[in-house]
Amino acid sequence: MDMIWTPSPNFDERKSPVSILVMHYTGMEDAASAINWLANADARVSAHYVVTEDGQIVNMVREEDRAWHAGRGYWRGIEDVNSASIGIEIVNPGHEWGYVPFPEEQMDAVTRLAADIVKRHHITPSNVIGHSDLAPARKQDPGELFDWDRLAKMGIALKRPSKNLFDPIWTDGGFMLALERFGYDITAEKDAVVAFQRRFRPENIDGVIDGECRAILLALMLDRERGVTK
Repeated sequence: MDMIWTPSPNFDERKSPVSILVMHYTGMEDAASAINWLANADARVSAHYVVTEDGQIVNMVREEDRAWHAGRGYWRGIEDVNSASIGIEIVNPGHEWGYVPFPEEQMDAVTRLAADIVKRHHITPSNVIGHSDLAPARKQDPGELFDWDRLAKMGIALKRPSKNLFDPIWTDGGFMLALERFGYDITAEKDAVVAFQRRFRPENIDGVIDGECRAILLALMLDRERGVTK
């Protein structure tokens, strides 16, 4: 896979093996600004890879090193997500600068890169997540326009459950407990619901726990328990 090596000084030693792949958007006006920032020691942020709009892959931190892309976060009992993850920054202006769909060439490169990473590190689909999943109170990326279905069709990420699902009719408190069991930090409850919707029901992100949300979450959890997904 063709890549450009543009090293960032912003990394340190891993404290745990890789088990998570995190998708981000850069949230800056253009690719050059994002890459320059990630390569700037004063920024104190980095990522293992950046994927530009035309599909060019830029490698900035070696996978064996701990990049600084996740910040404060939590996923399935892991609080030092940086130590346990590989981060891919996808060039997109994001919600602040005019969020736009991800081009075909870019999604193709992201999919190929992600497939290679999960295969080499044995990362399960349930641990291929967005930045907003691990930090729902702080982050929105990669956002509702990211093509998770494309990754799911390749077996990289979790599939969104199909229609005609069963609503377990949990209370809101029951839903939150299930969401926590699934992997989310539910400290900021509405933010956690929004993050879940952004990932699994992007057409309606209202922060309201309804029958469709309950049914989707139940189906996801049953799939994991039955071994359909991991």
